[in-house]
Amino acid sequence: MNPIQKVMVIGLDLAGVETRPTGVYLLKTVGSEARILYSDQEILSYIEDNNPYLVAIDAPLTLPPGRKAIEEKNKLHFRACDLELKKRKIPFFPITLGGMRQLTERGIHLGHQLENKGHHIIEVYPGGAQDIFGFPRAKRNPAELRKGLKRLGLKGLYKGVSTHELDAATAAYVGLLYLEGTAEIWGDYITGAIVMPPANH
Repeated sequence: MNPIQKVMVIGLDLAGVETRPTGVYLLKTVGSEARILYSDQEILSYIEDNNPYLVAIDAPLTLPPGRKAIEEKNKLHFRACDLELKKRKIPFFPITLGGMRQLTERGIHLGHQLENKGHHIIEVYPGGAQDIFGFPRAKRNPAELRKGLKRLGLKGLYKGVSTHELDAATAAYVGLLYLEGTAEIWGDYITGAIVMPPANH
């Protein structure tokens, strides 16, 4: 493979179930692209085919410390990174709430599969990243978010690109900041970590 074509990051805006669209953004030095995939197998095959340095996933990849399963009934609802989001007043859905449970289960399962295949993964939160960038969130104003992401240098965001792909592109860009060493780690890798842009970005 020509080095200039090497994939740097794949961003995933993971859906809670395989029947709903997962946004995917392939961030390369040349030829970046956004697309929609559905099943775990489609996602895994796409990642295997492109062999990125990093996969940045918009989904919880860990449970709160002390919680053995997402369906377990207890008062443990927050990880260290979730508490950091609360502290910084960035809105988010707790991972034990409603539909977030399915997303958490799928995120952890897919994350384990990717790690078993030797891929480096990180958890990201595109909505929070968009807040830090000063961009509107995808569901609020996708056209303005697309403009903002293009100003950051992201290519392949075609007119009419879906909100899922915009979130995936945001995830990939945060992954790039992580590779460059300029991202922040909220929480910790033992009790839950989310990679976020620096506040002064």
